[in-house]
Parts: sequence; C-alpha cells; structure tokens
Amino acid sequence: MAEKRSIFEDVGKDEARVRKPGGGMIDAKRRGARGAVRAWLMLLFALVVIMIAVGGLTRLTDSGLSITEWRPVTGALPPMSEVEWQAEFEKYKAIPQFELQHSWMELDDFKTIYWWEWGHRQLGRVIGLVWAVGLLAFWATRRIPPGWGGRLVLVGAMGAVQGAVGWWMVASGLSGTMTAVASYRLAVHLGLAFVILGFIAWYVMLLAREERDLMQARRVREGRLFSLGTGWMHVAFLQILLGALVAGIDAGRSFTDWPLMGGQVVPPDAFGLTPVWRNFFENAGLVQFIHRGVGYLLLVFTVMAWLRGRRSANPATRRAFSLAAVAVLAQVVLGVVTVVTIVPWQLAILHQFGAVVVWVLILRARFAAQYPVTVSIRG
Repeated sequence: MAEKRSIFEDVGKDEARVRKPGGGMIDAKRRGARGAVRAWLMLLFALVVIMIAVGGLTRLTDSGLSITEWRPVTGALPPMSEVEWQAEFEKYKAIPQFELQHSWMELDDFKTIYWWEWGHRQLGRVIGLVWAVGLLAFWATRRIPPGWGGRLVLVGAMGAVQGAVGWWMVASGLSGTMTAVASYRLAVHLGLAFVILGFIAWYVMLLAREERDLMQARRVREGRLFSLGTGWMHVAFLQILLGALVAGIDAGRSFTDWPLMGGQVVPPDAFGLTPVWRNFFENAGLVQFIHRGVGYLLLVFTVMAWLRGRRSANPATRRAFSLAAVAVLAQVVLGVVTVVTIVPWQLAILHQFGAVVVWVLILRARFAAQYPVTVSIRG
C-alpha cells in the first residue's frame, strides 16, 4: 500500500521524489562518436592533401605514364626482380612519351619515374583502406552519429570514382602522339580531388560542434554572406580547374613576363589552333591568359567578400573572411612570382599547396556565415 502523505506536506521535502530536469530531444538521441569520427576524417583530409602534393610532383617529374596498366589490386606490389623491372620498362617503351621524349632513358632512369607513379597510386590505396577500415569499425560498434552514415559512404564513393578518373586520365597519354595526359582530364582529376577535400573539410567543421549548437546557429545564419561565400567558392574552384589546364600543357613557362604577356595584353597567336575550341585547352598562351584573368576576378571577388564579411556582427565570421582574403592575396602574389621565375618546381608545388589553403579557408568562411558563432553583448 502506498505511504500516506499529509495534505500539508511540502512537495519539495523529499528530494529523492523530485524529478530532475533532463536535456532536450536532441540531447536524448544517440550522439555517436562525433569526436572519433572527426579525428578519422581529419586523418583522411591530411592524406588527401598529401595525395594532391604527390600528384603534383608526379606530374612535374613526368612520371604519370610510367605505369601503363591499371591493376587496382595486383598493382600494389612493385616489380620484385630485374626480369619484372625489364618487363615494365618494355611496356613503357611502347608508348609515345618514351619514343618522342624519353628515348634516352635507361632502366635506372625508368625506375625513378616508376617509383613516383607507384607511390602516388599506393597512397590512393592507403586512403581507400583507411576509409574502409574506419567506416567498418564505426559501423560495427554502432558509433556512427545519427544521419552520418550516408555522408561517410559518400566520401568513399567519391574516392572510388577518383581512382577510375585517374586511370581515364592516364589512358589519354598511352597512344597516338601524346607525350602527357590530356589537360582537360587532368583538370577533372584535380577538380574531383578538391571536391573530396571540400566535403571532408565541411564534415570536420560540422562535427566540431554539437547538433543543438548547429541548429541554434542556423536560426541566425547570415544568408547574404553565405551566398557571397558560395559564389567566392565557385570562382576559386574555377581557378583551380584552370590551374590544372595550365599545368597539363606546361603553359606557365610559355609567357614569363607580367602584367603583359609577350609585351601585349592578349598574348600573340591566342587563337592559332583549329578548330577554335582547341585553343581553350591546348593553346598555352590563351590558357595562361584565361588563368590570369580569372585570378584577377577572384581577387576582386575576394575584396568584395572581405568588405562584406568585416561588417558581420560575429567576430568569428569576420576573422574567417579576413583570413581567407589574406590567403587569396598571398596566392595571387605567389602565382606572379612563380611565372616570372619560369616556374621552378619548388614554387609550383607551393602554389598548388596554396590553392588547398585558399580552398579550405573560403569554405571555412562560408561555414562561419551558415553557422555563426554568436557572442553576447557583454562578449
């Protein structure tokens, strides 16, 4: 029988019977291992950045066509004997790059470029393995945060597509009179790498804050600033693709004066190839001219974004837009220096790494506008 209580008893007398307030519905859900998933994604992010750098060095050393077959599994093992090395060398001798450009090579020279390309592909396998092992571990232990399963699978799916695009790119240089991969395929390959990097970076930023915090921040999002950040991101991505076109045909060394090109505003013979559309991919002067022009456009857009961003009511947003603007300015200066010094490989790689920094910082500024970190009037 229930214990009798006086009608005059103080309700708060027995603290054990007082129901303590709990969290909201968001807090009541299974949170998953947000911190662990974020650390795993940060590892993938670092590996993709290294992959981009190694890919750039592979291109600069003319190593990308040294492996003439796509063997995703068996290709993980390099040649293990002199006979196997000689067999790989004979395959390379059959492609146009050797016949037209590298006919001077001996076996030891071939081994050097082979190791670059093998390392590039091996790093791709490592990234795929890290993704697969991490995803399976989080899934098996039921530690994937709610709503994140599809996002994490998407990262791996894009990585698989990237592997196929990489071979599609390499295949373009294995026949005909090509001594390098097709520049537009290189642009697709690099562009997809930056898309993957962008998704990972965005997910890392999302996981850095609790869901309830993100929902509250979304209510005070700075819509116009977010739209401006989106446009800024698209112009930066276009410039990255154009940079890949420049690299693909080594257009950076075609005109090394600045601000003019060959003493002219528009480089001479800018439309000398037929049909006309080929000039936008294969004419070194026109490709570099377009890359410079979009660089100036990006700089103008950056100034606009910075002026608008510095008026934000949120200090974190102002800092994010300012830092991204500084990065773009530094990248433009570095690009000019790289051209006038006739593109030394050290500056070329630094310029490519600068593109990664610019890309991530613009995404960070965009994220700050979408999910602002607000402060009270008292700070």
